Amino acid sequence: MTANVLHVADEPAQAKRWRAKGTLAREVTLIAAAALLYTLVRGLTSDRIAVAFDNAEQVIAFERALGIFVEPELQGAILGNDVLVRAVNLLYIGYWPMIMVTFGWLLVRRPAQYPRFRNAILASGALSLVIFALYPLAPPRFLPHHGFVDTVEQSASTYRTLTDPSLVNDYAAMPSLHFGWVLLLGVALVTLARHRVTRIAGVVLPVLMFASIVLTANHYLVDGLVGGAVILFGLGVAVLLERRTGSRDRVAPRPDAVSSPEPSDAVDQAVSSRS
Repeated sequence: MTANVLHVADEPAQAKRWRAKGTLAREVTLIAAAALLYTLVRGLTSDRIAVAFDNAEQVIAFERALGIFVEPELQGAILGNDVLVRAVNLLYIGYWPMIMVTFGWLLVRRPAQYPRFRNAILASGALSLVIFALYPLAPPRFLPHHGFVDTVEQSASTYRTLTDPSLVNDYAAMPSLHFGWVLLLGVALVTLARHRVTRIAGVVLPVLMFASIVLTANHYLVDGLVGGAVILFGLGVAVLLERRTGSRDRVAPRPDAVSSPEPSDAVDQAVSSRS
């Protein structure tokens, strides 16, 4: 009787573990598919380098017309300060760890809200891939004649060396997903975190990342603005999907209609069957 009781009582825990494994497999598959698409788009733009530089000149001319082409001056203000240069480099390089830590927190601590932000990052990424393919853009760091300096190459060259060229699209400056996706994690922290310090971090991190993408000469000002607009699009798509699918896209759901019996009920059933 005891063996039967333990076997039945363990079934809910086993089902939960299987659901968790299924969720992890699904998320890994989505990320792998997104990475493959990114690599394919890099192939589409690799032979359009001249177009990417022409587009860069257009962006600079556009910013000048608006009176906002101030990136070289902003960068020049910190170039003599090694501490600030290293700080903005570190912030720029730390982009992926920020994203992974925040999404891990969402998956574990806020599973009901996780799909919204996952869908937002996928939708914004999909739109960005279209823009990358249609409008290749050389980043400011490739234009030293305009006064730009590649601070990451200068002070953290190991990062460039370790970055696999086959996985990096050097001509995808617009939109800036460094800023856009950090803005998205900021929205998550501000709206879902309980601790005040964490919510403050959600406000500060996007501001610092915007400064970083400009001060490292990896993006123009308009790249950051377009990155923010792309994230708003992604969030809009995610909210629309959430409304249309309801609770079906929850992580590790436990439908009432097929829910496993509570351990106490399982024990009573097992005892009754032995009587």
